[in-house]
Amino acid sequence: MSSISLDTDIYSSLFELWSLLVHSLDLENMSKSGNTSPVPRITEPVQDPKHVYPPPPPFLKDVHYGLGYYAPTEEVRKLTLEKTLSYLKIQQSNFLGYQVNQKMDYEHDIAPYLNIHVNNIGDPFADGGLTTNSKLMERAVLDYYASLWNAKWPHDKRDGETYWGFSLTMGSTEANMYAMWNARDYLGGKVLLWEETPDSHIIPSAAADFLPPRLVLRQAPLPKYNPNAYTPVAFYSEDTHYSFAKAMSLIAIKTFYELGMERYPNDCPLPKWRAKGRWPEEVPSEGGGGGEGTIDIAALKELVEFFAAKGYPILVSFNYGSTFKGAYDNVQEAGEQLMPIMKRYHLDERLVEYSPGLFDKRTGFWIHVDGALGAAYMPFIEMAHERDPKLIPESGPVFDFRLPFVHSISMSGHKWVGSPVPCGIFMTKTKYQLSPPSLPEYIGSPDTTFAGSRSGLSPIILWHQLSELSYEDQMKKAEENEAMAQYAYDKLRGLEKKLGKDLWVARSKLALTVRFRQARPDIVKKYSLSNEILIVGNEYRNYSHVFTMNHVTTHLVDALISDLSEEGAFPEFNLSKASAIIKGFTDTPITSAQIASFVPHWGRGYSG
Repeated sequence: MSSISLDTDIYSSLFELWSLLVHSLDLENMSKSGNTSPVPRITEPVQDPKHVYPPPPPFLKDVHYGLGYYAPTEEVRKLTLEKTLSYLKIQQSNFLGYQVNQKMDYEHDIAPYLNIHVNNIGDPFADGGLTTNSKLMERAVLDYYASLWNAKWPHDKRDGETYWGFSLTMGSTEANMYAMWNARDYLGGKVLLWEETPDSHIIPSAAADFLPPRLVLRQAPLPKYNPNAYTPVAFYSEDTHYSFAKAMSLIAIKTFYELGMERYPNDCPLPKWRAKGRWPEEVPSEGGGGGEGTIDIAALKELVEFFAAKGYPILVSFNYGSTFKGAYDNVQEAGEQLMPIMKRYHLDERLVEYSPGLFDKRTGFWIHVDGALGAAYMPFIEMAHERDPKLIPESGPVFDFRLPFVHSISMSGHKWVGSPVPCGIFMTKTKYQLSPPSLPEYIGSPDTTFAGSRSGLSPIILWHQLSELSYEDQMKKAEENEAMAQYAYDKLRGLEKKLGKDLWVARSKLALTVRFRQARPDIVKKYSLSNEILIVGNEYRNYSHVFTMNHVTTHLVDALISDLSEEGAFPEFNLSKASAIIKGFTDTPITSAQIASFVPHWGRGYSG
């Protein structure tokens, strides 16, 4: 076989490498040498990938990433890894646009764990058969947040008021999807039961005596007086991350918009929308695109009451640190205003009967808090405020398990805490837990989480970070982040005055993000800025925003201001086409046959 030296082809494209591979297979020489290995079963590229894939950044345009039959030489491998690392470090040094904490030091403590497969498959509170797990650390991290979020702890499966939760392999999106899944089945009248005697038509009675009891998922029959009793309807604001719309479609939960357009197209309780003969896709936010980004509680009440009156169970998700504006929904005020509605329509407590004489008591509503950023950060702002109101004049609204109507909370660990990989926490109360119908003997642990295999590295990372910081340290960190957000806001307002141009600078209350007129593409790329189209009044505006996470310094903010001071830093965007599309969509009545789900295709920034 002829040989290929990649030393002279370091910068070859993937397409060229594959061509070299195919033409280098000398079958005759292989046969003569006694090498009878078959030709590998591979396909050739139909076109050069560099003409199909997004172009690499200029810094990486000559780096070889292609993989194939021949392993790259060690020189090529090292160059690829070194240049990729250099690029990432450059981007990290200018990172401003997303709620990700880039200040980390895991190199010494965590590196040894990378040579061990650590897998937390199954329930966090059952060790299971896969012993290379980090569940001891996971429980400690869960207890930490249970205490911080005022839940009853430690977890005790015999006490329904104690918390239950698990660490995530993804970010909060995983926790939000799990919450929606749990809420769907809880509100949908499903229950997990131990069936002592399997059905005879499934398993012969002679064999049943030798089989252990099994878990079965049962569906309660609909009560005759309410055909909507087990059809949950979901509510979330227009500032909610787009992953919620995906979750509704994936988990098959109807939103109030879908049900409203399908069954009650002309009956929307909000006058503005009823006049249009349609429903809003999501609950309006206070002040629309120009507002703080918090949910409009008055509108939420009207919408919830409409469906509660018709017997639907209610599922509400609040934002605690919204994706683009960093706003904190007032969970306490909203819940207190919704509870009389729940009581009025007997959703505060209801019987779910599975068969005659077999029933349990449940709420007919589920309130989830998406605290991807805020749930990790705001408890320390509250502590700092209570300690020194002059330094921190106010704290955010209460969002946690002090509120008896809160069912579940999610948090992303790679945001305020800081992690090199996506991670986070899901938490609920044990009494609300509805495990998947599975207790596999193979893993020796109930399969109660969203995934099968779960990252065992994530709890190690979270434990590492939390173990280094006291509450005092956390409060100081929160105060510094708060001050940095104010610094960025003041500098942008100063630039606005200097340029004599309205830069639309805004910061929601206590948010770690500041938004402003969208910058030039090269500036957006340099600082990894997140962009969004917001409707302010009747105007469609392109915004960028910065997040002042723990790695952000005054030097970095000043560098951004310097670049934004350049001529042409704020180009004018032609939004007439986008405006027409959006306006046409929101103003055109949609028939029920056209509705599958509502999934926004633009913006909402980043959640994870």
